[in-house]
Amino acid sequence: MDEQLFFEKLNSLCTSKEIFYFLRSLEVMFGTMASGALQRIAEIEVDDNGLKNPERVLENEVFRALCFQFEMESSKLSNSGLLNALQALIKLRIDPQSTLMTTLLSKSEERLGKGQLTVKNLCALGESLLELEGPNCAMLEQVVKHMREKDIDKWSPREIAMTYKMLQVAVGEGEQYQDLLNRLNSVTLLVVFQLSPELTSIILNSLIVLHQVQAVSLVTALCKHAVKHIPHFTDDELVCVLEAFLYFGHSEQLFTEALETHVPKSIFTMHPQTVSKVMHYCCQKMILSKPIFDAVAQSFISDAERFTADQIAECIIPFGTLNYLPPSASSLFRKLETILHTQISHFQPHTLLKLLHSCVLIQRYPVNFLPKVFSPYFLQQLQAQPPGLDRNVTSQLTQLFLTVTLECPFYEGPKLLPKYKVKTFLMCHSSLDVHLLKRVKTGLLYLLKNRMYFASEVSTPYFYSVDIQIKLDEEGFVLPAAQCEEVHRRIALCVDGQNRFCVNSHNLLGEEAIKQRHLQLLGYEVVQIPFFEVESLQNCRKMAEYLHKKIFPHTYRLSC
Repeated sequence: MDEQLFFEKLNSLCTSKEIFYFLRSLEVMFGTMASGALQRIAEIEVDDNGLKNPERVLENEVFRALCFQFEMESSKLSNSGLLNALQALIKLRIDPQSTLMTTLLSKSEERLGKGQLTVKNLCALGESLLELEGPNCAMLEQVVKHMREKDIDKWSPREIAMTYKMLQVAVGEGEQYQDLLNRLNSVTLLVVFQLSPELTSIILNSLIVLHQVQAVSLVTALCKHAVKHIPHFTDDELVCVLEAFLYFGHSEQLFTEALETHVPKSIFTMHPQTVSKVMHYCCQKMILSKPIFDAVAQSFISDAERFTADQIAECIIPFGTLNYLPPSASSLFRKLETILHTQISHFQPHTLLKLLHSCVLIQRYPVNFLPKVFSPYFLQQLQAQPPGLDRNVTSQLTQLFLTVTLECPFYEGPKLLPKYKVKTFLMCHSSLDVHLLKRVKTGLLYLLKNRMYFASEVSTPYFYSVDIQIKLDEEGFVLPAAQCEEVHRRIALCVDGQNRFCVNSHNLLGEEAIKQRHLQLLGYEVVQIPFFEVESLQNCRKMAEYLHKKIFPHTYRLSC
């Protein structure tokens, strides 16, 4: 049969049974046609879980005859026929130690050594070796060496992507292929717009593994290009893309918007690893996306059992970190409590602590689990595992203790021993905006006329540091900051710069929200000075007028 007619007929067939019947009717079949038939069988019979029905394929007499033909006539095959057959047999899970597979690999290595393989052939061989033997394949480095000698400018997008994939394995510890990578990065930048979702994901993942942080233009172009592929990425591909955005520190508003459209539509079919990675991405980037968070909450309520302990933590912690309670909060945390009651032993100590700490940030109190957390055994477990009892961990423990003391007076379980408490909380995300603090202090000086009437960055006995503190006597007069007697009221000014809020939002982060809540419970009058209220104030006088209204709203003042 004419080769073109053969492939037209082959591609019209939809079952392996039809293909075998068709092949049986042929008297003669060339190598290219035979390898094409194997590839078509693999396309139909192999899915994400492997070969659908091994007996139906592997025991079929036509299939066995095909394999015998490849084994006996491998030297007569064209390069494409040889390598296409090898790829198809790998997909069909043929034993790598079988005579057939060792014969095909041996012939491939022989032609590789003679320099007979084109770029397309080299990519096909490299892809097969990665699938078959993984990163420890000795032949793979030889493939890369031959790729180095080829003219990159004429490569197709798939050939470029496969080369990246091979390089991330072959480069190893040295930088001997950085010249090839530099050429590859330059050429890839020109063809980014041609890349499919799969190839975009492969290249971004390779750039991470190869530490190509200097390829800023390429990374930026790939990340922008990824936006249009959001609905078309597989779960694994989307995870790779999210990891690239995090690794390279890239931000793209259109990417977030695309996720907000895609995730709610696909949440119930997404793999738990993908769901947790989306939440981790939002948390790391401080992106409070209510459509995504609400959808994840619903997914967790419906099917939490399919999530691992680490995935549960990655899904729940962002709610606390970004200080957001979804409409389904009651059901969400009821489900979490049920999971913890039955699976708490599945959580690593540090993961469990982060999870419970994130809950108290949004006033969800895990009192049933605190006796375990404050127990000597659990604290020893924390100490034994990295990062041990570092300042961040002891801050979380101390804040849990302070929360139950202030907000859960009914709690009568074990308390945190003094040796585990910090003197001042470590605020990981919401450090003080020094520039904004300086502007506020200048305005206060204009208002109060003397620097002695307020203090900045004041440590308290309650583990928190107050940005600016003002003391008043019983009649409401401002006292010198150093005075300790006759203090009737303490005003805590929270100078909240942009870094204390979620990105592009006026929503306070969880650690700042709990601080202000606790300061109020400890007797402070909390006055929030958010950046978005003062950024338009042009001079000291306007800042002083603003501060007067915020701090002393009921006090009449003739002039500043």
